[in-house]
Amino acid sequence: MLVSALAGFGLGLSLIVAIGAQNLFVLRQGLRRERVLLVASICAASDAVLIVLGVSGVGLVLQALPWLIDAVRWAGALFLVAYGVLAARRAWRPSGVALDATAPSAGGESAASAAGTIATRANVLPVVLTCLALTWLNPHVYLDTVFLLGTVAATHGDARWEFAAGACTASLVWFFGLALGARFLSRWLSTPRAWRVLDGVIAVVMVALGVSLVLPH
Repeated sequence: MLVSALAGFGLGLSLIVAIGAQNLFVLRQGLRRERVLLVASICAASDAVLIVLGVSGVGLVLQALPWLIDAVRWAGALFLVAYGVLAARRAWRPSGVALDATAPSAGGESAASAAGTIATRANVLPVVLTCLALTWLNPHVYLDTVFLLGTVAATHGDARWEFAAGACTASLVWFFGLALGARFLSRWLSTPRAWRVLDGVIAVVMVALGVSLVLPH
């Protein structure tokens, strides 16, 4: 059983650790220190749900409905391109806001940072919706979790749920590690110019991923 759990952890981690729309969003939120735990929780919980569905055999049902995957593919492509355009706009016309690497944490924040915290509280819904869209409108997520992990889990027989638990743990470790560890990059992103570069990279990657979803393979 431990072997199955470790196998699930290894495979799950290998599928998650890649430059993609979801990881870039988590990284950006971690760098901004905005809704970090919420975003990581949504991503990890979503992966867990999809992994459980795959191990339960829902992947076989989806295989019988290829139009559903196509619908998700086109919706995801449109969303990624739109998100990329917004990132490009931020890079081209920045707001002038930079990450203050020396800003104190909660409990010792300045008046300016406190005001920023209050402002971000009103922006929780867009963050949640964006995170959900980047997760559930990405057909590669279904291929990795529902199909691939579900198929490999089936080879473990009665230990397939231990395999699933290992894969879910990998998702949990990765997303929280990425979100919380992003703050260590703050020293390199303490100027508006650095954020313009980051948003420019995000724009290119998002648009490229969106286009790749609809191009013939």
